[in-house]
Amino acid sequence: MSEKTLKFNSKTIHGGQQPDKAYGAVMPPIYQTSTYAQSTPGGHQGFEYSRSANPTRTALENSLASIENGNFGLAFGSGLAAIDAVIKLLNPGDEVVSTNDLYGGSYRLFKQIFERFGIGFHFVGMQAVGEIEKHINKNTKLIWVETPTNPMMNIIDIAAVSKLAKKHELLLAVDNTFATPYLQTPLDLGADIVMHSATKYLGGHSDVVVGGLVVRDKDLAAKLYFIQNASGAVCGPMDSFLVLRGIKTLHVRMQRHCENGRAVAMYLASHPKIEKVYWPGFESHPGHAIAKNQMKDFGGMISFVPKGSSYEAAIEIVEKLALFTLAESLGGVESLAGHPASMTHASIPKAEREKNGVVDALIRLSVGIEDATDLIADLEQAIG
Repeated sequence: MSEKTLKFNSKTIHGGQQPDKAYGAVMPPIYQTSTYAQSTPGGHQGFEYSRSANPTRTALENSLASIENGNFGLAFGSGLAAIDAVIKLLNPGDEVVSTNDLYGGSYRLFKQIFERFGIGFHFVGMQAVGEIEKHINKNTKLIWVETPTNPMMNIIDIAAVSKLAKKHELLLAVDNTFATPYLQTPLDLGADIVMHSATKYLGGHSDVVVGGLVVRDKDLAAKLYFIQNASGAVCGPMDSFLVLRGIKTLHVRMQRHCENGRAVAMYLASHPKIEKVYWPGFESHPGHAIAKNQMKDFGGMISFVPKGSSYEAAIEIVEKLALFTLAESLGGVESLAGHPASMTHASIPKAEREKNGVVDALIRLSVGIEDATDLIADLEQAIG
């Protein structure tokens, strides 16, 4: 059976994988080695030094390419290391048009690292494609998209942005961390690069930090492989193994994340002490129609603001939660709660945060795969 004919649920388990050639191990072994024996200088079996390539990491990279319907996968030491590699495709004087509502770490990398090296960034609300085009000029080389956005759950039309990127001969990169390829495959919608913080849903168990890129174009892949090897921000074999293991249950976990996310979002929307709930599954969400078209479901990420919109009310709720753990990150089997203004998005200046809706009262939930009734009971006791 051709791998290209496999459905997604089969690709998570078999995509890009084959039994180990040495002993037939079903799971790729953890090749905990830095170097490989050569019969003569340059005479090796495909691996010479583990920064350049490692069999366990290669197995993960093949899996990433398969589940995103790409041709080439690259694994890094973190999601930010993967983003770093993408921006290193650019030169001083080049410009990037980026989603304005994005992960604080991405913003920090763009503004505090790469801007110092002469790369310009425009942060734009991308719900209207026309707004993106206003910021495109002769120096623009890349459009950077998150959808759903972090933490406001805005939806961006990937196919429409792709059409614009191709019109201006720009690269389009999509951070697919929140949705995962279970919900959407940006390469199929015209993106050139898909990025993942595999720390999140792909790993799925809050026990690893890994990043990934997937592309289809051979020349683009070669440039990224060069950067990966030359910069050296790769993940180790144990981390590669853990993400591979996580990917094998991605489809069943995401199904439950979506089911629980829906239940929690509906509960919060009906609660008299909650002012706003951000979740693209609501028909009233401005991006609902696009989300329904480009996503299989609406995911387990939700943000909300308690009535009164005060910092104190938000902190009181997150500190009272018991089953939801107050912690950074997302996408694990356990439910997590975060306060973006003081945690994940603290590196973004307050005025910039609030302009994009990330107010001090905002709470972000990563809804796990526990029993939904228990999660709702926990929110009930915390909200009061």
